[in-house]
Amino acid sequence: MIHHTIVVIGAGTAGNTVAARLCRAGARDVAVVDPYPMHYYQPLWTLVGGGRASRAASERPRQDVLPVGVHWITDAAEGIDPERRTVLLRERGPLSYDQLVVAPGIQLNWDRIPGLQGTIGAHRTASNYRYDLAPLTWELIRTTAAGTAVFTMPPGPIKCAGAPQKIAYLAADYWRRQGVLDRIDIHLIVPTPALFGIPQFAEILADTAAAYGITVHLSTRVTAVDGPARCVHLHRDDTGEDSVLPYDMAHFVPPQSAPDWVARSPLAAPDDPGGYVDVDPRTLQHVRHREIFALGDVAATPNSKTGAAVRHQAPIVVANMKAAYQGLSLPGRYDGYASCPLTLSRRTLLLAEFDYTGQPAPSYPLPWPDTTAPILDFNLFKKVALPVMYWNFMLKGLF
Repeated sequence: MIHHTIVVIGAGTAGNTVAARLCRAGARDVAVVDPYPMHYYQPLWTLVGGGRASRAASERPRQDVLPVGVHWITDAAEGIDPERRTVLLRERGPLSYDQLVVAPGIQLNWDRIPGLQGTIGAHRTASNYRYDLAPLTWELIRTTAAGTAVFTMPPGPIKCAGAPQKIAYLAADYWRRQGVLDRIDIHLIVPTPALFGIPQFAEILADTAAAYGITVHLSTRVTAVDGPARCVHLHRDDTGEDSVLPYDMAHFVPPQSAPDWVARSPLAAPDDPGGYVDVDPRTLQHVRHREIFALGDVAATPNSKTGAAVRHQAPIVVANMKAAYQGLSLPGRYDGYASCPLTLSRRTLLLAEFDYTGQPAPSYPLPWPDTTAPILDFNLFKKVALPVMYWNFMLKGLF
C-alpha cells in the first residue's frame, strides 16, 4: 500500500494552495491526488464569455503550478475509509495517510434539470461554467442583435454565486454599446428572494439590472429546458406559478454538489442534500475524524464558495493541521470571509466582500477603494491583478 504523511485530494485552487503552504510550513511528505494535466483559473471564464479575456490565459500545465517537492499522484480518488485512514484510488487501489485534506472541488450536475444536459452547447445555449463553452457564450452575445436572452442561476450552493449575474450585465453592457439593447428582452432567473444575500449589495445589483432593462425573476428556478423549441420552463417558489419562457440565446448554470463519491462517503454532513464534507465552520476540521480537514467548494461551510474564501481558509487549515498532529488545541479560526468581484459593465466592478456575519467586510481601509460600492475602471483588477496574484502568489502559498 502506498503511504504518505499528508495526502491532499484535488489540485485545484484549494488543493494546490494548501499544499504549497504545507510545504512552506515544513511538511516533507505531501502527496496531491489529481488525474487532470491542466490547472484552470476559472474566475477568468466570465470575462472569456463576455469577450474581455482569452481562454488561453486561464490555463497552465499542472506540473508548472504544483509546489516543488510534492508527490503528484495522477489518479482519481473514488472513496475514503476514515477508520483505516485510506483513500481508494481508481487505478492504484488504497493510499494510506496520517493526515488528509479533502479539496476535490464541486460537481456540475447538468442532468439535474431535465433537458439541460442534451441542450447545453447547442440550440444557442452556452455556459461559462465549462472551459469549452465559455467562448461560445461570447459568440452568442456577439451575434445577438434582437430577441430574448435568458440567464439562469440554480438553487443551492454553487461556486462563484455571482457569475450567473456577471455575464448578464456584461452582455447588456455590450448590447448597449452596440446600440441594440432596446431590441433585446433580457431575463435573469434567480432562485433567491433577492439578487444578493446582503441588502446593501442586493440594492446595487437591482439598480444595475433595472438600468439595463433586465427583467429579474426572483424566487424562480428552471425546471426543464426544451432545446429544439428554444424555451425554458420555470417555477416560482413563492407563488407556485409555472411558466414557459422562449429564448433566442441562453446562458445556463447547472445545479451543483459535492462529487458523488464524497457525498456517499462517511465524511459527508448528515442530511446535507449537497453531500458536502462535514467540517467545523471555524476550524475546517472534520467533526468526527480529527485527522481530516476540508476547504474550498467541497466543505460544508455556510460561506460563499469563492477563490477568495480559499485564500483565507488555506493558512487556517495548515496551522490547525500542524497543531492537530502535535496533539495541541487548534489556533486557527475562519471568519467566513469571501469576496465576489461582480462585473457590472466593462468599466465598473462591485467587489462584494463579506463574512459569516452577513455584513460587508472590506479588506481595505475606507475611503479608497470603497468595496461596498461600484468602482469605475476597476475591472483591470479582475482581468489583470487577480490572475497575477493567483498564479504568482496564491498558488505558491505566498498570499
